[in-house]
Amino acid sequence: MTSDLAERFALARLDLARRIGDPSVVVIAVTKTQTAETVAAAIDAGFDQLGENYAQEFVPKVAEVGVDRATWHFIGQLQTNKVKLLEPAATGARAAGRTLVVQSVDRPSLAKEVARRIPGAAVFVQVDLSGSAGRGGVTFESAGSLLADVRSLGLDLRGVMGVAPQSDERAIAKAFARLRRLRDDEDLEHCSMGMSSDLEIAVAEGSTMVRIGSAIFGPRS
Repeated sequence: MTSDLAERFALARLDLARRIGDPSVVVIAVTKTQTAETVAAAIDAGFDQLGENYAQEFVPKVAEVGVDRATWHFIGQLQTNKVKLLEPAATGARAAGRTLVVQSVDRPSLAKEVARRIPGAAVFVQVDLSGSAGRGGVTFESAGSLLADVRSLGLDLRGVMGVAPQSDERAIAKAFARLRRLRDDEDLEHCSMGMSSDLEIAVAEGSTMVRIGSAIFGPRS
């Protein structure tokens, strides 16, 4: 790791610890668009939970960095026909005593394909917090049914995930609080919500896992 990267990541860890204020909250370093070298340096600095958004970027990056060096979370929208791309990494992670987590299961067809390709996979159900087309997520009204489907398929259901609506802080807090209530009602381990711009709101509303990109790696070019 270069000294510049080491300093950047050390400062990022201190700043995140201050902003989050709760050491039990899991920080996922979102590595979208970052090089394998930068990702490896982040792991060396202690960021051992990594998030990727695109299957096509995920596959070569995991292969280069190493599936055994971190717990990888797939956090982007996932087409059913792209699940097969994650299968080798999931197999390699298990062999290395690691876990590949799919955080964006948002429909029964995707849950079934994950169960077929990666039996027993660790998953989150993504819930739509914004009502905006194209952002992914099952509606709150249908979430209970999807959670039941995921359980029936033998998947390892870890929690629920949501992306904040593009709105004011009050609306964001309300959406996060609703997701946390769903997590509590379903007796799940994790509530994955909050990113660099809204992590304080997310933690205040009960997030157990935040997905951080720019606050670690800087603005994307």
